[in-house]
Amino acid sequence: MKIWTLAANTFRAFLRDKVIIVFLILFGCVVLLMFTPLLAVKAFRGTNAQEVQTLMFTLVAGMTGFVSGCGSLLAAWLGADSVASEMKSGTILAIMARPVERWQFLLGKYCGVMLLMAAYTVLTIGLTYLLLWLGGLHAAGSQWELAVYPLVRYAVYAAIAMLLVTFMHPVVAWAITVIVAVLAGIVAPTYVLSSLWKPWIRKPLYAILPSTGLLSEDRFLALTQSSLKPMTWLNHLTALAYGLDYALVCLLLAMWSFHYRSLRRD
Repeated sequence: MKIWTLAANTFRAFLRDKVIIVFLILFGCVVLLMFTPLLAVKAFRGTNAQEVQTLMFTLVAGMTGFVSGCGSLLAAWLGADSVASEMKSGTILAIMARPVERWQFLLGKYCGVMLLMAAYTVLTIGLTYLLLWLGGLHAAGSQWELAVYPLVRYAVYAAIAMLLVTFMHPVVAWAITVIVAVLAGIVAPTYVLSSLWKPWIRKPLYAILPSTGLLSEDRFLALTQSSLKPMTWLNHLTALAYGLDYALVCLLLAMWSFHYRSLRRD
């Protein structure tokens, strides 16, 4: 009950957070601007229908990838700021006086972050289907894949940021999480330039960093069913279990680190 109360309060606090509001406004403006090339391409549908359809789907997939990437950045920031803001304001001392265990505090904050990211995921799916509808397209991917995979990826980034913020400034924690995300993509064997890395550097990094490429919903966006790479339920469960396990390990490490953290204002 305490954890759910903390999660609900955290979610409501996010909705009033000025930084998040500004982020969403700027994000909305960028998304609106992205409608322009889609509508421009749609106007030339009569010239070569097949090529135009492929180009329009590429634009939609790119827009969806951008929105999803912004979600990863948002999840990392929320994970760091949800803890740091309570520390900075000193309200954490009042929360702990209820009493609330430190692990309950972190878990409640984490659940609050994931509540907001769940709402973000729903909006992302709605935007994706709106773009497809405007382009007169139909995606072969399943809705549950477009929802679950990014949500698990957001859980990983939020947990990493929450771990880092237990012993450093939230902006630094967020920046390091972003760097981790970039490096995780670069050292992946599927990356075009991964061969430029020395094996003794790339392999340890690939083993330690989260393989978030496994949790990319872009793999399930295709124009036709034949374009999709077949994945069994075992493949899905393995990829999702990996992401949830990585997030859980980071969250447990955050709880351990936070247990020894001073609660005085920074």
